[in-house]
Amino acid sequence: MKSKIFIGSILLATAMSACDSNTILKDNYNIADAKWFIKDTPEFEFNVDDTTTTYNVFYNVRNNRSYPYYNLYLTHYLSDDKGKVIHQKLDELVLFDPSTGKKLGEGLGDVYDHKILAFKSFSFPKKGKYKIQVKQYMRQNPLADIVSVGFTIEKAGIK
Repeated sequence: MKSKIFIGSILLATAMSACDSNTILKDNYNIADAKWFIKDTPEFEFNVDDTTTTYNVFYNVRNNRSYPYYNLYLTHYLSDDKGKVIHQKLDELVLFDPSTGKKLGEGLGDVYDHKILAFKSFSFPKKGKYKIQVKQYMRQNPLADIVSVGFTIEKAGIK
């Protein structure tokens, strides 16, 4: 009986999160064998229907505990439907405390999830299709122990 309640709770939570009208993108790219090659540039497409609000854009990163660095450098490229880059930036994401090595983020066992702000209160100039890409900029090929990377884009507020 308890297992049915548990499974029902999980299904309900999944259904409720899928219906979140404030989120226009929540997607991740699984990195094969947790080895991110420089040539691999995950990309995510999404539609913007509301230009009267601003959006917060977050990186989603999942890493193994054995990731050899405390940080991760990423560059994102946000393009409009014509392929014109409208926002680009190199970011440093801190995954472990640099002094103590303590994990940051959420997780169980040896895998940790991070949701880190990439840019906030962004206004999309027009309705339509957009694409956001991400590249690792750690200069290690392949970069080991990054399990997945992605983005969440959520409504931040009214202009």
